[in-house]
Order: sequence, then C-alpha cells, then structure tokens
Amino acid sequence: MPAMTLTEKILARAAGRDVVAPGDNIWVNADVLMTHDVCGPGTIGIFKQHFGKDAKVFDREKVVIIPDHYIFTKDAMANRNVDVLRQFAAEQNLPYFYDVGTSRYKGVCHIALPEEGHTRPGEVLFGTDSHTCTAGAFGEFATGIGNTDAGFVMGTGKLWLKTPPTMRFVFHGEMPPYLMAKDLILAVIGDIGVDGATYRAMEFDGDAVYALNIEERMTLCNMVIEAGGKNGVIAPDQVTIDFVNARNAGQKPYTVFKSDSDAKFIFEKVYDVSKLEPVIAKPHSPDNKAFVSQIKGTPLDRAYIGSCTGGKLTDFRAAAAILRGKEVKIDTFVVPATTEIAASLKSEKIGSQSLEEIFLAAGAKMGEPSCAACLGGPSDTFGRLNTPISCISTTNRNFPGRMGHKEAQVFLASPMTVAASALSGTIADPRDHVA
Repeated sequence: MPAMTLTEKILARAAGRDVVAPGDNIWVNADVLMTHDVCGPGTIGIFKQHFGKDAKVFDREKVVIIPDHYIFTKDAMANRNVDVLRQFAAEQNLPYFYDVGTSRYKGVCHIALPEEGHTRPGEVLFGTDSHTCTAGAFGEFATGIGNTDAGFVMGTGKLWLKTPPTMRFVFHGEMPPYLMAKDLILAVIGDIGVDGATYRAMEFDGDAVYALNIEERMTLCNMVIEAGGKNGVIAPDQVTIDFVNARNAGQKPYTVFKSDSDAKFIFEKVYDVSKLEPVIAKPHSPDNKAFVSQIKGTPLDRAYIGSCTGGKLTDFRAAAAILRGKEVKIDTFVVPATTEIAASLKSEKIGSQSLEEIFLAAGAKMGEPSCAACLGGPSDTFGRLNTPISCISTTNRNFPGRMGHKEAQVFLASPMTVAASALSGTIADPRDHVA
C-alpha cells in the first residue's frame, strides 16, 4: 500500500477507502459539524431551503452549535441571530447547543469544542469558521467551510473534498522561556506568506512540538489558515490521548493515525527553536513579520489578551507571570476564551493572588468569555477598536478593520510580548521580563 501522510489517512478513513492521494476528489463523512451565531442562521437557511422546512439534520449527535461571536451586545440583528439558533436547536432537539445566558454557555467555539469532548483523533470536523483548523492539534482533520457547504453537510453528513498535499514543519530544540507557540507560527507564516499553504495541509512535528502542552499545540494549528492552509495537524501522543480521554463526550471510539515514515511531503522546513527570537506580525497582515528586537519601542495605545489564539489558560499564565506586581501603562483588555478558563482565572494562583486578581491589580479590564473584539463586532463590543489607535494583540488577524476601526494599527504577538508591552506602553521584549 502506498505511504500516506496523517491527513491522507484520516480522509481515507472518512471516505471509506484504503488509499487517497493529493488531488483526489472524494466524498467524506463528517464526524462533527459545528456552527455559531455568525454563520449559523445562514447555514440553517440553506439547509431548510434545500432539504425542506421540516427536514431533520443528518445526525443530531454530530451537530454542535456554539454562540460566541456577537453575543454580549445590544445590537438587535446580532441578538436575532442567536434567537434563530435557539429556535433551530429546539426544533431539532439538539443535545449540543451551548446557549449564551444559560449554565451551558461555553464561549469561543474552537476552545469549547475540545473542552466538551467534541475533538477526537482520526475524525473529520467541519465548522463554519476558518479557525476550525485549531482542532488539528488533536490529530483530526478539522477545517472551515462556508454556509452552503455546511447546509449540505447538515442534511447529508457528507462533503465533496479534494485531498490536500501536506507541508511539514519540524521544530527541534528546547523552547526558551521567552517563546510561545504564537512565536513559532508567526515565524512560519512570515516565512511562507499568507498564501504559502493555500489548500495544503500543514503538519507540525519535532521534539519541540511534542514538548508543548495541548493548548500551545492548538495555537499552532489555529493559525494555519493565516497561511492559506486547508488544515493543520499534529499526530497524537500520550498528551493528546490523555486530554481526549478525559473530555471525550460519550466516550466515543476513535482511531489514532500517524504519517508513514516514507510519506511524501510537498514541502519541508526545519526550525531550531533555541535560536528563535520573539516574533511580531506588523500591520496589516499576519505575514508582515518582524522580530521584537527590530521594532522595540514602537508606541502603543492598547493591549489585548484573548481569543481562540490567545485566550487559553496557558496564555493567561504567561501574561500574569509578567504583569504580577506591576501596573500597565496603556488600556489592557483580558478576555478568557471560555467559562471554564474564566473560572480557572479565579481559582489558579501565582503566590497569594489568583490570575484574575493579578490582572485587575495591574489595571487590566476583564471581559466575559467570548470572541469579543477579535472580530470587531458591534460598536458596544468589549475591547473593540472604535478609534484609529495602535493595539498589540494575542489574536490571529490584523487586517484593516479586523478589530474594529479600519485605520487602527494592530500588531500580533504572543501573550508574553503583549504583557511586556502593556507595562511599557510600547512594543517590548519579553526577554527583559523572563529569567
């Protein structure tokens, strides 16, 4: 049998085939379909248009709906979107609807999915959000799709896909204490460009990758879409399996795949993490790479720590360690990705202070678990850039208008770099704060 990459093996399983190769067009069975409040109403509309107003979803156990984008707002149209989701979830009797304003509310879909056990090795996850690729950290094929495709999947459980070729990125060496996964993926995107992986799988490997915890691996996979990637993926190890087994909803069986030793990759690049510096993406593109040392001292108006990319517990631990006992010089916004993480900010301590107490004592403003300002949102969205200011952020995109005002300047960086910069009011080097 021909050698296959991890992505090819997962798609072959989902297509009921022994072998697939890059370029093969295949029907793929979906294991999970996720949608949220931005794209959910459109997906539901297409589903009802083509399958009938009384049609049932292909499998109610495999449809997950998570409102998270435009939720803590007075905007009437945003609120209407959530109402559409509520009505549909009730009509379909969906067990996995994590409604805002209830005890089931979770927060950002990409972090909520693994927390609630909806990410498993070897599976196929489709989501109506480009950062669905985050779940590749669990050894599955996870990719974002549009409303039309999602409406079709909702009715049939299948999607017509072209098998992507795989690019391989290997990270070796011991991670310095001033680097995070955000630095690694920004380095990759800066090297290959925002179109360097268009319709390609991006597989991450190497001892430095497997030394990362699961949240940091999620950050790596989360941003492959910023290079045009179809999906990002990391082969499961015991860290993955332990997390999945602890969260696996219904203890559903799954299959672990790994790339064959002689699998063919369309591109390979090797990094020595011990030689990397902290990386920043300058406005207005994630591939506008600079090392922090090159732009240190650039004036800032705001710092933002949150989103699916930078709002996980690992991100807040790193930021709090730098902010502890100090005071920020610019407006600093802290937004946990999920309610579970928000609770951990209250309970987890560094010394005698909880992480939340450290942020508040430093002068930061705390937001409700959600996407918040990452996607701009209505004008009353927490942390939204309503004026043309300069912001350093742990989010994943810095296109004009992405976080609100179209003339705002957004720099992307790791939580450590953002925290260090919040203390100085200018772009700062985390190496000055980490032993």
